[in-house]
Amino acid sequence: MENGGGGSDVAVVTVTGTRPVAPSKNRCALATFDLPYITFYYNQKLLLYRAAGPDELPFPDAVARMTAALADALRVFSPLAGRIRQDAADGALSIEGDEGAEVLEAEALGVAVDDLAGAGGDEAVEKAMQSLVPYTGVMNLEGLRRPLLAVQFTKLRDGLAVGCAFNHAVLDGTSTWHFMSSWAELCRNVRVSLPPVLDRSLARSVRVRLDLPESAEAHEKTDPNGPKKALVARVFSFPAATVARIKAAANAAATARPFSTFQALGAHIWRAVSRARGLGPADITAFAVFADCRARLDPPLPPAYFGNLIQAVFTGVPAGMLLGGPPELAAGLLQKAIGEHDAAAVNRRLQEYEAAPKLFHYSDAGPNCVAVGSSPRFKVYDVDFGFGRPERVRSGANNKFDGMVYLYPGRGGDDGAIDVELALQPEPMHRLQNDAEFLLTV
Repeated sequence: MENGGGGSDVAVVTVTGTRPVAPSKNRCALATFDLPYITFYYNQKLLLYRAAGPDELPFPDAVARMTAALADALRVFSPLAGRIRQDAADGALSIEGDEGAEVLEAEALGVAVDDLAGAGGDEAVEKAMQSLVPYTGVMNLEGLRRPLLAVQFTKLRDGLAVGCAFNHAVLDGTSTWHFMSSWAELCRNVRVSLPPVLDRSLARSVRVRLDLPESAEAHEKTDPNGPKKALVARVFSFPAATVARIKAAANAAATARPFSTFQALGAHIWRAVSRARGLGPADITAFAVFADCRARLDPPLPPAYFGNLIQAVFTGVPAGMLLGGPPELAAGLLQKAIGEHDAAAVNRRLQEYEAAPKLFHYSDAGPNCVAVGSSPRFKVYDVDFGFGRPERVRSGANNKFDGMVYLYPGRGGDDGAIDVELALQPEPMHRLQNDAEFLLTV
């Protein structure tokens, strides 16, 4: 090599150091939106699949394929593969690591899909159904020690049950079904159509100190609502024509903005449950909806944001006014409460929580509440792992208090049909399932 002076030098390279390089550790802070759910329970979903024939759904093959796709899905939705950690310095919570999910295999060869796919209410059937979903009674707080996702595959007499338990401090319903549909795509060898947005600082970057209880049992003992009451869960299926009739009745006297399907159906359920409970005229009854705040923020966040981005929106009224007034009165209360929950209201709620963090009990909604925790817009019946659509989608026993409602689209392909999964105490449930005004059989 020639140098500027005409001489030649030999280039000398000296290695000054070496170090290993590995992928960055999976870590994300929980946002303020996530924190209220740390003392709720794992959200449980059950999907039932029917075998088209004796050789159409070999259980070992199906489980192997779904498990392999689950590993791929956890690489895409990486927070679900970690564990919750609390910072020793400031007490803030985050998700760290890649320990993975828990997968269980089981069999219930004496149980058929049709035994489980009905309206529910039968105690033996409900008990069998709940045994198909893992982590019953497990608080999200346990995510410090347990996987954030558990899946149970159960071989049925003529099909397969897929029971899932998601840590609710990690994701909401929108993100749950985003994950489920993406997992199903990977199982069908299809690329994930909507990659998740994993940056939780987009929603909130404030670090909040939480003083966690010693255990789930210690927190449960502080529940002012006392021991859990015996509940009955049933599914009421409303065909599209019936939903349209409910909506038309609410809008018959509407003079301002028309009521949405949700507002009309929510009002219909609220009034019927209040009748079934036999509330007195002065008894206050509340309606709560866990509203998705993605589009409410300023600027809004995309539907693919992965985490919790919901807040409970409440409205209350004396039962005498609710039941004595027309359907549009109840629908109007819901419309007003939901419409007023704009970006400013969302921010105020976050700031209030950050100033005085609280460990909630899932039953804090109150004794005369109706609360909706799911949406018929979730495409739950499109979760096809390669062997068809589910026969029925249900929620597990966790987070079900008296008056808890989950709304799902109807299963039969009737566009606009809605299934109402509702938990009530036994006597009000008996009245409700015989209420012709609620069922619109009159």
